[in-house]
Amino acid sequence: MQTDPILYEQRGPIALLTLNRPDTRNALSGEGMFAAFEDLFARLNTDMQIRAAVLTGAGSAFCSGGNVAKMRDRAGMFAGSPTQIAANYRAGIQRIPRAFQSLQVPIIAAVNGPAIGAGNDLACMCDIRIASTSARFAESFVKVGIVPGDGGCWLLPRVVGASKAAELALTGDTIDADEALRIGLVSRLVEPHALLDAALALAGRIAANPPQVLRWTKQLLQQARTRTLDEALDTAADLQGHAHHTADHAEAVAAFFEKRAPAFGG
Repeated sequence: MQTDPILYEQRGPIALLTLNRPDTRNALSGEGMFAAFEDLFARLNTDMQIRAAVLTGAGSAFCSGGNVAKMRDRAGMFAGSPTQIAANYRAGIQRIPRAFQSLQVPIIAAVNGPAIGAGNDLACMCDIRIASTSARFAESFVKVGIVPGDGGCWLLPRVVGASKAAELALTGDTIDADEALRIGLVSRLVEPHALLDAALALAGRIAANPPQVLRWTKQLLQQARTRTLDEALDTAADLQGHAHHTADHAEAVAAFFEKRAPAFGG
């Protein structure tokens, strides 16, 4: 049995990442988990053979968020004075959203079960979210008397809008998969047995495109969160100049006129 906090499997041009702490419902805690995100994402960034990634959870949950038992015991990242706990967050769980921000490869969350607290935020860190019909979601930090210390108040409004994000964060309410689809938290619902296949199929449609252009397009989407239109246009122009000089662009245009499928090499 593999004990790595995140399992890695390559399926052609797709990386399948599986949170592997089913005993804690894939809680986001411990140096091993934080470092695993950083190490795996650094690996994906340097491997141009990988064109898309899928993140899911082992067992019945996607991710239960923080380890509430350790909160109770004031252990691990929850130990010490207020100043020490702040430092623990910066050196601990906040490394995960920073790792996602640096990830160049498009990544899909396949939400197979509950995504609670930091688990909900983890799904929001991904570029695309599809979910099992049995999934549940909650921005539930207030229910245990804390704030979204992993960046949830920055992430969630960018996915569902300011008003709905405020409602979810301030009530801590749990919503079902149908409501998550209705508010745009996820883009598709799939029966549990078909979820992973659906996520991999979507990743495959992404991976059919030129790998460098995929990474540049993701970069533009990320920068659009904080940049002005003029800044976004300027960066788009620069990247477009490079794109027009790639071999994959030449291959795409040739395939268009020759009425055949392109063969991209990155």
